[in-house]
Amino acid sequence: MGWMGKKRVGFEERALAALAWMARRRRPAERLPAHLATGIEGETAGYHYLRRRGYHVVARRWSSGDIQGDIDLIAWQGTTLCFIEVKTRTARDASPAEIAVDAQKRTVLRRLARRYVSQLPRETAPPLRFDVLSVYLVPGEKKEFAHFEGAFGWSEREER
Repeated sequence: MGWMGKKRVGFEERALAALAWMARRRRPAERLPAHLATGIEGETAGYHYLRRRGYHVVARRWSSGDIQGDIDLIAWQGTTLCFIEVKTRTARDASPAEIAVDAQKRTVLRRLARRYVSQLPRETAPPLRFDVLSVYLVPGEKKEFAHFEGAFGWSEREER
């Protein structure tokens, strides 16, 4: 991504943050529980992080309607379609955020990814990848990101 593209993403990030701030001030009674608000803030930070790195994000919090769960971010990196699970933490504790993507969560993500790919207007599926993006929003510190490309595959046997 060129200089102008990075400036555009930075401007977009600041504009969306300002709009969110105004919305919170306008409707303070409709606050989300803290863990949900943190998760949404982390997904938004992850979205901008990926955009700055040249990803083309095509969906946020995508769900199929008939399969429980959602995919936090779906993005293209070149010709590869990436399904990205974002894990957000407000502290650096003993276990890293990416550990929270357990076998059950991976199974749900695979089911959702199959559904998403089946709806693409193509005869053959593009190259696919499952990523985990850990976002650390520690108060008083700069946002930190740990991006694990290809964190897991289509089956549990691939990880062993």
